[in-house]
Order: sequence, then C-alpha cells, then structure tokens
Amino acid sequence: MTADVTTENTTPVTDGILLSDEAASKVSSLLAQEGRDDLALRVAVQPGGCSGLRYQLFFDDRSLDGDVIKEFGTVRVVTDRMSAPYLGGATIDFVDTIEKQGFTIDNPNASGSCACGDSFS
Repeated sequence: MTADVTTENTTPVTDGILLSDEAASKVSSLLAQEGRDDLALRVAVQPGGCSGLRYQLFFDDRSLDGDVIKEFGTVRVVTDRMSAPYLGGATIDFVDTIEKQGFTIDNPNASGSCACGDSFS
C-alpha cells in the first residue's frame, strides 16, 4: 500500500496514519454513497471517553491550517495538527465478522485503552 503524503504547506511527511486496504475500500464505498468527491476521512483525537482520549472518524470537507493529508488511492485521510502526534503509526482497519463490524484503530502510541475500544490513554 503506497500513500502520497503532504501537509497543507506541501511539506513531506514520513509517518502518520495507515489505512488498510479493507478500510480504504469501505471508506471509498461510503463516499460513493454520499455522492460527493470533496470529502475526506478526518481522524481526530478529542478529550473524553473512559480512558482520557477518544477517537473521532467522520467525513469532512474542511481544510484546517496544519492538516496532515495522506492519500490511499481515491481516499484522503486528514488529521489536524494537534491530533497527528497521537496518531503517528496508527493503523485504521475495517472488520466485518459475525461478532463485530466497524472501523478499528491499532495505535502504538496508546498506553492503555478501555474495554469498548473507543478511547485510550
């Protein structure tokens, strides 16, 4: 999986979020359902959750100063400059099993997480 990586001011970035092929395919499918080609998958870290920080994944058409942008085929993944340090090297995957369906985040920066998997410390 090759990713073109730039920041808002076109500075090359050597690390950041990784998107599995399964996740990229699911995001691409969801974007096709939205019928818009101006949206990116924004991944952010916000205070909250039972472990202190929680992930947010949503489609966004905004461009914020300092955004880190990675492209995986036709899918753009955007991270704001405050969240980027928490997400360096994190892998977003999509699972679809009988037990679970949804996006998962494997984050090497997390020292702990809650049972629900939605927040980390």
